Amino acid sequence: MSAAALAVVVVVVFFLALYLLQRYGDLRRQQRMVLLGTLLSWYLCFLIVFILPLDVSTTIYKQCILDNGNRPSPVTQARQSNQTKNKSSVNPTVSIPKVCEEPWSYIPDGILPVFWRVVYWTSQFLTWLLLPFMQSYARSGAFSRVGRIKTALIENAIYYGTYLLIFISLLIYVAAHPQWQLSWRQLQTIGITAANTWGLFLLVLLLGYGLVEIPRSYWLLSSYDYLLAKTYFKAAKVATEKASAEENLADVMEEVAGVHEAIRFNHGLRKCVDTIIGKCPAEYQEELVRNAESSRGEQNVLPTKGGLFKLHKKVISAVQRQGQTLVKWSILLEQAFHLEDVAKSQSSPLRHFTHSFPSEQNHGWVRRFIYTPTVEWYWECVCRQGFYRLLAVLLCLLSAAVVWSECTFFSTHPVLSLFAVFVQMAEKHHNYICIEMACFVSILFLCFCVYSTVFRIRVFNYYYLVPHHQTDAYSLQFSGMLFCRLTPPLCLNFLGLIHMDSAISHQDRIQTSYTSIMGSMSVLYFISDGFYIYYPMLVLLLCFATYYSLGSRCLNLLGFHQYITDDHLTSDLVDEGREHIRRERRKRQKAEDGENRRWAWRDRYGAQEGAGRSRAGYTEINDDQSSPVTETKNSVITFRRDGEEEDEQHRSLLRDHYSDEGSPNRRSTGGRYLSLSPSRAGIFDDV
Repeated sequence: MSAAALAVVVVVVFFLALYLLQRYGDLRRQQRMVLLGTLLSWYLCFLIVFILPLDVSTTIYKQCILDNGNRPSPVTQARQSNQTKNKSSVNPTVSIPKVCEEPWSYIPDGILPVFWRVVYWTSQFLTWLLLPFMQSYARSGAFSRVGRIKTALIENAIYYGTYLLIFISLLIYVAAHPQWQLSWRQLQTIGITAANTWGLFLLVLLLGYGLVEIPRSYWLLSSYDYLLAKTYFKAAKVATEKASAEENLADVMEEVAGVHEAIRFNHGLRKCVDTIIGKCPAEYQEELVRNAESSRGEQNVLPTKGGLFKLHKKVISAVQRQGQTLVKWSILLEQAFHLEDVAKSQSSPLRHFTHSFPSEQNHGWVRRFIYTPTVEWYWECVCRQGFYRLLAVLLCLLSAAVVWSECTFFSTHPVLSLFAVFVQMAEKHHNYICIEMACFVSILFLCFCVYSTVFRIRVFNYYYLVPHHQTDAYSLQFSGMLFCRLTPPLCLNFLGLIHMDSAISHQDRIQTSYTSIMGSMSVLYFISDGFYIYYPMLVLLLCFATYYSLGSRCLNLLGFHQYITDDHLTSDLVDEGREHIRRERRKRQKAEDGENRRWAWRDRYGAQEGAGRSRAGYTEINDDQSSPVTETKNSVITFRRDGEEEDEQHRSLLRDHYSDEGSPNRRSTGGRYLSLSPSRAGIFDDV
């Protein structure tokens, strides 16, 4: 059963990492090495999180075996008692010392140490060596592999030198101590300590933000007025970003056009120019061809190879940014329209949810049989508010437990950490399922607070995770680096919260296999007895700062507009976003009405054409009859055919009119918004 549990966890975690990568990355267009590195980094970090509870239960079972003198498990005793059932019924009962029951997920000795060693050192190799190099390689504007490798080495020289300087400083500190003798194990521990210290420094910052923002965000999700106002605010910001991205792309395309006209097909740098043009959108490529044919006599200044490197990098960044803003704008439109529909349905006497623009997914079997308009009305207008508020209260209690435990986990007598209390109570009753569930829920909540912050933060335009396959290679690899650096110190911090780390709790207990791989922190006393204990207490100050939105207010003063309810600039942006949404609604409604009129004309005149064809067939049957009635019918049919030709011309004009009218922003027959501009439909092919 233990091997099956471990195998199931390994498979499930792999598909979880693959799903997230498919949601944020583009599996078809991005480089295979980028996708493989990101998938491997996410997969290894999720493995640590999901398998650590099994390590904890196995360690507690080993400690129980040690405390009870290596007695066999109750299963073995039960088998022996079955064989001697008659004897035991005759002999008087003898008090048997309490023994340990083997957990259902027990992992035999020797498996977890090897597993943790492979997972940890692979993740560290990715985060400190491979992924930084691949980041620079992916962002390089060079046209050859050798050029990209050279650029990546130059950019990472300072990066690697900084961490090498920190490691040398710690090495000198250990070597200067008279009581210590350097060994390979101690050098390994110093390296692990330095990496975990860096990760813990960032971990507390992200954790302090997530512990407050996540419960508050779920509480605010129950208020449609707040959500709609914030959506209007985001729409105003994204509209500005979209206009800026389109303007930036147009400027870059002008530079590409100049290079395309300057470097002809017989030039040595023409291959580089063709590579740059291949990264441009399809409509710009066609325009470049037309402009080149019409301006063959013009001569521009020839660019250098270094200039082409920079231009190549600018083209990649501009195209990616423009695609991201278009997807964000489309998502915001759908959210705003849905929230406005909810507001209308709440005030409607009919318990039936009505969509302004029903999409294709509304006609699936789930919508027809399970999530019907009536069920959707009860969920959106009745149940949703209570559900999210209850969830927010539960998350708030978990956040309070985490903050209390982070400030008191160093106290072992008495035990003040709530997580340690829960685990020790389950340990006394040998309830390994409760131990694993408590550990899993606790560490999963910690990871949710930290990882969700990683997915939300945005560092200007260099790092930003965008769903619907729009995240660039640099951001994917940067997220993988953060996960690999944050997960090991997070797990060590969790083991300290439940008093399973002897370096912090100072208890004579069997260490987990994960802690044994990390090494003893006693090599550096000022870190194990100082930084690892007192620095997590800063999470309390960060929670207060997040609760009062001090970070958002500071960013707002610096010009990075944040949604603050009592700010005048926020209200102005909300009004601006409302106007953008109204304008887009009018455009979409106009296209919808035009399409409905087209279908009405087709249904009306299509029926008349069918009737005309049936009447024509009836006269053909009677053509052989030479009678005046037949001649009268033929004249009538000729008149109707002339009228039908005029109606056909009328319908063709209508089709031409509506096809031209809805070309920039048109909808499909199912009501789906195809594109935001006439030339960028290819961006949404995989959305």
